Amino acid sequence: MSQKHIRNFSIVAHIDHGKSTLSDRLIEFTGGLQSREMKAQVLDSMDIERERGITIKAQTVRLNYTAKNGETYQLNLMDTPGHVDFSYEVSRSLAACEGALVLVDATQGVQAQTLANAYLALDNDLEMLPVLNKIDLPSSDVAATREQIADVIGLDANNALAVSGKTGAGVPELLEEIVEKLPAPHGDENAPTRALLVDSWYDSYLGVVVLVRVVDGKLTRGQKIKFMATGAEYVVDKIGYFTPKMVNTDGLETGEIGFIITGMKTIHDCKVGDTITDARAAGAAPLPGFKPSVPVVFSSFFPVEADDYPAFREGAEKLALNDASFMFTTEKSSALGFGLRCGFLGLLHMEIISERLTREFNLNLINTVPSVLYRLHLRDGEIVDLENPADMPDPTKIAMIEEPWVRATIMMPDKYMGGIMGLCAERRGVQENISYVGNRAVLVYRLPLAEIVFDFYDRVKSISSGYASFDYVLQGYEASDLVKVSILVNEENVEPLSFMCHRSGAEKRGRQIVEKLKDLIPRHQFKIPLQAAIGGKIIARETIAAFRKDVTAKCYGGDITRKRKLLEKQKEGKKRLRSFGNVEIPQSAFINALKV
Repeated sequence: MSQKHIRNFSIVAHIDHGKSTLSDRLIEFTGGLQSREMKAQVLDSMDIERERGITIKAQTVRLNYTAKNGETYQLNLMDTPGHVDFSYEVSRSLAACEGALVLVDATQGVQAQTLANAYLALDNDLEMLPVLNKIDLPSSDVAATREQIADVIGLDANNALAVSGKTGAGVPELLEEIVEKLPAPHGDENAPTRALLVDSWYDSYLGVVVLVRVVDGKLTRGQKIKFMATGAEYVVDKIGYFTPKMVNTDGLETGEIGFIITGMKTIHDCKVGDTITDARAAGAAPLPGFKPSVPVVFSSFFPVEADDYPAFREGAEKLALNDASFMFTTEKSSALGFGLRCGFLGLLHMEIISERLTREFNLNLINTVPSVLYRLHLRDGEIVDLENPADMPDPTKIAMIEEPWVRATIMMPDKYMGGIMGLCAERRGVQENISYVGNRAVLVYRLPLAEIVFDFYDRVKSISSGYASFDYVLQGYEASDLVKVSILVNEENVEPLSFMCHRSGAEKRGRQIVEKLKDLIPRHQFKIPLQAAIGGKIIARETIAAFRKDVTAKCYGGDITRKRKLLEKQKEGKKRLRSFGNVEIPQSAFINALKV
């Protein structure tokens, strides 16, 4: 199909603003699937997406639409996630498009992630089309939402279409607008092949499936191709597109989006953002690709059964192929054996990866306390990144520790503002700005990343009865009074339980862990001290009492000194036992202590 009849576009919006439901209606109206094949959120193909009601992976679908002018157009639609933890998926999808539908819920108005995703589309020089959704609900306010779009995002929304993804109202008009207002691709059809590798995943029957956007030239079945970043060469076995069912074809023309299968079995040959060219036509310049994602939350994962480690590593490699923002390195722990130190874009991202590893590869995993990436300035002038508190050098060698800070935007009805400001102050936040859009307040705060990765999002939702929305961007590193808290069991350091935190919160968190361990570690023949320490200073302590035999049972009557002598003898024995006795910490105790 000629390029002027192709439209590549994404749908971007905040969580729960109806992206996947609107995609369903677009598929239905263009006949992509028959009505008996339709189901709600048809593009959310993973079980975990359907259970949680969120989109995790961006999905692509090709729709053929005959416009009112009688011409047939090819619409390549990308449904993207809304949650901040999956913003890398959104940025990759936008790089393969020329236009974006900015979807806004007419009952809730512009939310934090709407704004963030609109800026992502702006960074990619996309043509943006504002669309108002959920007009079938009685609480929808189209006029006020149009004003908000103009005030907050800066898009002209006077003629923005009002649609309902649920009932299909306004969808035929939306299809016409997509054809008229979004630009066509403008690649060189006669140039050597250049295609952008947008996504990839592992199929147990087909090997590696690669999603591509053809920028120049074309891709055909049987063509010998080269991956420019890795230098790997393959022959295209299968080529096609999604309707959303897989449809095989003979080739993909300039401007089209589809998949190729080359029988690739080695995952390392495939890098997201790479340029695919014709192996025989050398000299093509690589495409800009995507800037690599930067993990912000780190946690170590260990299989409960040591024998599962090879399967765990293979599973992680297959997931990293499908999710370019997930990174890992090998790690060994004296307590938990071999595992992987993994990097994520946020806590929800970590939860999803953990659940996918458990379900898709049938693994039983435990993970350590999540931490962020700290930057250490050593006294000899060297700068070191610290992912794992266990790798912390001697404090006397450290001149300064920096932690990552973010700029957070929180939007809420103004009656909840006091509670949200109190939460931000509690988390060491620095207020930057307050503004109002109608009866909604927009708070901008600078916050340490370590303070928001745990339960900040949940607390924001709880304080605002679910009405607030939250988004953040990394701003850089700043020096803070940070300390490493070590957990000692019987005066021996237990590294998997150590963590970094601000000095002001160290005692509270240390006390929580030793109190929990007291209930989890079984009693021994000798008493066991549990301590939280910063360097040589103990900040919290609990003691597990010893089992004791009643050595005075045989004494009845007589002088008290005999009883005392027996008790002193027992005390000496316990003391000697403790000096060489080992504390057996069951794995269940590690698992539960790490949940603190």
